[in-house]
Amino acid sequence: MKKHNYSAGPCILPQEVFEKSAAAVLDFNQSGLSILEISHRSKDFVAVMEEARALALELLGLTGKGYQALFLSSGASLEFLMVPYNLMKTGGKAAYLDTGTWANNAITEAKAFGETVVVASSKADNYTYIPKDYTIPVDADYFHCTSNNTIFGTQMKTFPKTNVPMVCDMSSDIFSRVMDFSQFDLIYAGAQKNMGPAGTTLVVVKEEILGKTGRAIPAMLDYQKHIKAESMYNTPAVFPIYVSLLTMQWLKNKGGIAAMEKENEAKAALLYNEIDRNPLFRGTVAKEDRSPMNAVFLLEDESHTAEFDAMWKAAGISGITGHRSVGGYRASMYNALPIESVQVLVDVMKEFEKKHNY
Repeated sequence: MKKHNYSAGPCILPQEVFEKSAAAVLDFNQSGLSILEISHRSKDFVAVMEEARALALELLGLTGKGYQALFLSSGASLEFLMVPYNLMKTGGKAAYLDTGTWANNAITEAKAFGETVVVASSKADNYTYIPKDYTIPVDADYFHCTSNNTIFGTQMKTFPKTNVPMVCDMSSDIFSRVMDFSQFDLIYAGAQKNMGPAGTTLVVVKEEILGKTGRAIPAMLDYQKHIKAESMYNTPAVFPIYVSLLTMQWLKNKGGIAAMEKENEAKAALLYNEIDRNPLFRGTVAKEDRSPMNAVFLLEDESHTAEFDAMWKAAGISGITGHRSVGGYRASMYNALPIESVQVLVDVMKEFEKKHNY
């Protein structure tokens, strides 16, 4: 039975992406070679890289606006280090918004480079809301935020107006909603949350903000070197980049981010409405900050955990166990999750309610 995959990452992918990537593992572009064994310098893969970089900019509405798209090795956690290396001036400082575990990890890395100002944090309340009404120092070299917090299930709905370069970790909601992406000077996102398998990270950066730190940057951590080499400074993660391209092609064919946003809103409304309606469940975060990507909820009576777990597993649902930091359940509804899968979870919750005579 095909599972209803709510895993927080590696994520669910579209069925057609599985089929095309599986075929490419056996024979890529009728070359007689697998995508897993072709040279990254081959004409076929260079074309993949060029299209992937161009399509990322196109989907974000940033083509021709001075941005470069890169597909770099490792996960988004390496960007916690690369961002201050490339943007924080010697003797300078950076501003960070602390909204979750990954934001906190980014702050820890930045502190090794210079003064790091945390403009606001919801850590004391276990990250159950997005801080608002904070002030970004005008002399900061950049401001860093995390758009969506996978573990705790919150999402930034608006972003501050500032003249300070804005950096955003969009690992878990990239390509999921319409916004003015030109308000950001640097965006990064690990592929495994909403694009493809683990192993590559998309970085979109406004080129004019680079080269101003006054510090020596190791070559592998230098965005300018990766731009100059067109994401080929070292051997790239060929298969994850190819799968990410297939996913972006699928998204474009569906109507782009605007069409995807409508689907995501419908999925989120279906599940959150049931969480709020059903007396056996409750959400964990401020309603105005709820994430459409990661819905986190708890049982009102934890003694029923084994019973509910048996029901959702029997329905073919996978991956909704909550993160240890929160407990309960986490339903990750990334772009490729169909609304039919959300309905299956909602039906299980309704049936669970009936069993308890509500």
